[in-house]
Amino acid sequence: MDDQSIALQAIEEGIAQGPFRADWASLSAFEAPKWYRDAKFGIFLHFGVYSVPAFGSEWYPRNMYIKGSKEYEHHLKTYGPQKEFGYKDFIPAFKAEKFDPEAWAELFQKAGARYVVPVAEHHDGFQMYKSAVSHYNAFEMGPKRDIVGALKKSVEKRGLVFGCSSHRAEHWFFMSHGKEFDSDVKEPLSRGDLYWPAMPEGPLQDLESRPAPSEEYLNDWLIRTCELIDSYRPKLLYFDWWIQHSAIRPYLPKLAAYYYNRAAQWGEAVAINYKHDAFLFGSAVPDIERGQFAEMKPYFWQTDTAAARNSWCYTEGNDYKSAKSIVCDLCDIVSKNGALLLNVGPKADGTIGEEDTEILLKIGEWLAVNGEAIYGARVWRRFGEGPTKIEEGQFTDTAERTFTPEDIRFTLRDDFLYAAVLSWPQDGRVTIRSLRKADASHLPVYNGIPGEVSILGFGGAVETSRDEKGLHVFAPGISSEMPVVIRIRMR
Repeated sequence: MDDQSIALQAIEEGIAQGPFRADWASLSAFEAPKWYRDAKFGIFLHFGVYSVPAFGSEWYPRNMYIKGSKEYEHHLKTYGPQKEFGYKDFIPAFKAEKFDPEAWAELFQKAGARYVVPVAEHHDGFQMYKSAVSHYNAFEMGPKRDIVGALKKSVEKRGLVFGCSSHRAEHWFFMSHGKEFDSDVKEPLSRGDLYWPAMPEGPLQDLESRPAPSEEYLNDWLIRTCELIDSYRPKLLYFDWWIQHSAIRPYLPKLAAYYYNRAAQWGEAVAINYKHDAFLFGSAVPDIERGQFAEMKPYFWQTDTAAARNSWCYTEGNDYKSAKSIVCDLCDIVSKNGALLLNVGPKADGTIGEEDTEILLKIGEWLAVNGEAIYGARVWRRFGEGPTKIEEGQFTDTAERTFTPEDIRFTLRDDFLYAAVLSWPQDGRVTIRSLRKADASHLPVYNGIPGEVSILGFGGAVETSRDEKGLHVFAPGISSEMPVVIRIRMR
């Protein structure tokens, strides 16, 4: 048997050894791990060869071969014709010479993150880990370091959960435009090559109108993913959007059964992230890219978004969000039974830029004070109140929302209800309408104060009263651009 057949046989044996079968009925027994439902906030990382040109976005390796695109023109002007300097020629410049996994892990811990998910392989086909499947990996080329393995060690040493992300599925078509003119993307290409298979793309958003991946490619995808699972034992496995293609779907229950069964052997609780309807509902954790739900959900879910609006990787001139907007989103997402996976893009030398660092540290400062309203929190009977509406769906985070003092998000933990006021009023007066006397008669009274009200991180006096309009809270002396969390004893 060839190497691929041997690897596939090993995968079948792994599927057979565990509680899960490779069918949706069996996989529906999956439950989102408690660590995940408690963690709420994680860090995503897009770091790879595309960090070298640092132009446009992480889709530079595709777009640099599309005539007329800004990446194509930039490449010609900066590096010369693609037939003389192609994407593969960026690899020697991707040295990551300042990559310090200890410094990264320390920053993520200061940011208040509870899990970390690097992209192990993006659409460009370059693996950021030691691999037996292809020589085009960071251990053998470029940095000549196992980036994923080094980060895992540093992250787990600090008690953070480690996951991995695979975007390999899209590589089927990602380099295809390089075949449309005289470039370095040339036949013959074979399995293991960086550019292989570079097949025609078809309509970008209409998956089923595209040429279906071949059996050889799909087997390669499965083998790569299982290698990642076995080598690094991630507790979270994230997939990008193209796995919902009908040709890939039969492979998904195989992959899930292998992963879940391997985790059972390790004694670990793990989860898979998916977008759209790639996995059968209930067999993994749904994810919304750059967006969120408008209403609370009875199931656990995740948002993945980036600190920059325009790109997932580092580019010069990134358009960054404010730390406040990200914290407001975190409050909204957690109130609706979700978690936030926030992406930052390190530079090609392995350093994390000042903008990303500042955002992460500000989030960490807020969580250091208000984390009890986030970590381990559960949903209340309603997620929130206020006039500002959240647009539901993916790719809805392009504009920063303007919240008012009436916009409040609720979480519940132990004996306390937490009310995050997303924009604290200058006069220090807030009314929580969801706790009107008629609606919240169950509130206990302590020394004449309904609900034993306090404000996290605030040592001053808090005045309260309750009537038919709501629970009124008056806390003069607070000046904060970030959300302020009111804590109310409920029993």
